[in-house]
Amino acid sequence: MKKSEYKIHIIGAGISGLIAAKVLEENGYHPKILEASESIGGRVKSDYVEGFTLDHGFQVLLTSYSAAKKYLDYTSLKLQELLPGATIFSNGKSQTIGDPLRKISFLLPTIFSSVGSIKDKIKILQLNTILKKKTLEAIFKTPEITTLHYLQEFGFSEKIITTFFKPFFSGIFLEPNLETSSRMFEFVYKMFGDGLAAIPKNGMQEIPNQLFTTLKNTKIQFETRVKEVKNNSIILVDGTEIATNFTIIATEASSLISNLKNQEIEWKSCDTLYFECEKRVLKSPIIGLIADEKALVNNIFYHTSVQIFGENSKELLSVTIVKNHDLSEENLIKSVQKELNNFCGIDDAKFLKRYQIKKALPKISNLQYELSHTETQLNSSVFLAGDVLLNGSLNAAMIAGERAAIGVIKTLEDGLVVDELTSEYQ
Repeated sequence: MKKSEYKIHIIGAGISGLIAAKVLEENGYHPKILEASESIGGRVKSDYVEGFTLDHGFQVLLTSYSAAKKYLDYTSLKLQELLPGATIFSNGKSQTIGDPLRKISFLLPTIFSSVGSIKDKIKILQLNTILKKKTLEAIFKTPEITTLHYLQEFGFSEKIITTFFKPFFSGIFLEPNLETSSRMFEFVYKMFGDGLAAIPKNGMQEIPNQLFTTLKNTKIQFETRVKEVKNNSIILVDGTEIATNFTIIATEASSLISNLKNQEIEWKSCDTLYFECEKRVLKSPIIGLIADEKALVNNIFYHTSVQIFGENSKELLSVTIVKNHDLSEENLIKSVQKELNNFCGIDDAKFLKRYQIKKALPKISNLQYELSHTETQLNSSVFLAGDVLLNGSLNAAMIAGERAAIGVIKTLEDGLVVDELTSEYQ
């Protein structure tokens, strides 16, 4: 049988599924993607609302991600870079701190800020040095503790943990208490130190869009919901049965495989609210953190501080909330507007749209960076992909998608070595 004649199905057109399709295509196969929604991207999507580009949640691409550098064309994405720092709102005042090694203008504000003590700032330099030298392999072999415990053990003061580390990393981990694994903290901290946070000019949707445009021999079937995956068949919700040689499940698999029913993934959720404003209180492309533990708002960002595509002449502000709440949408908007005024001096925030994201990041333990292609294989014909196999990141989604595709290829080609696909990430 010719490679192109094998029936290889990928369930899910998110980042992991698109990467799996790309790798299969590069090796001569013609996969088919079954996507439950009407568009590609999975958790990485954008909308165009009232002349603004709105991402589904405040998301950034860390340019130092190895898999992203391998599979994405950064130039074509027209990445808009954020400054390597943050403005912290606390007690009616704001202070800006950042990495002076990459932005010299951060030197004096960081030195003289009251966010942390001199000892804290020395500790940050020490942490930078340690993680700069620490390999990714070493990070993911280090015993796990919570990020909060890690920071306390490292010797950081309660003040800098409360005013900087908690609001900054809570916005990344999507949980307010820094219970996330210390492996993830070291990984993300290292990635920030090695590169920058950036957003494509046309929004985060441009990442899956770019991957999709590189696919030449992959068919995609939208609005196709899968009910069950068997060894050599896929059962759709409408009862249709699809014959298949191999299936890659690039979405949550527990509901699709009978023997995984008790292994349902836990998810972290968040709220992102977008507002239109007349002016910006943050002039530079920098994240704003609310350093008050009683506050509902975690962070803010003006998307119009970078050249994100849009035709509206007003300013676009996103607000991220990671704390659990039971507020109605109307009361949530009012509470956020009140906090924006009280903490940031933003008194002209006109509500645009809310994204209530119930499955924003997988809540997993024993985080890993890498896995072999054999670890993606569930049985003789079914393979798993998605960041849920490793850690909650775009980088992990890409690696898992690649590994699942390699698993299919190696199974089909009876152990034929494809060295060009299995290069180690350093």
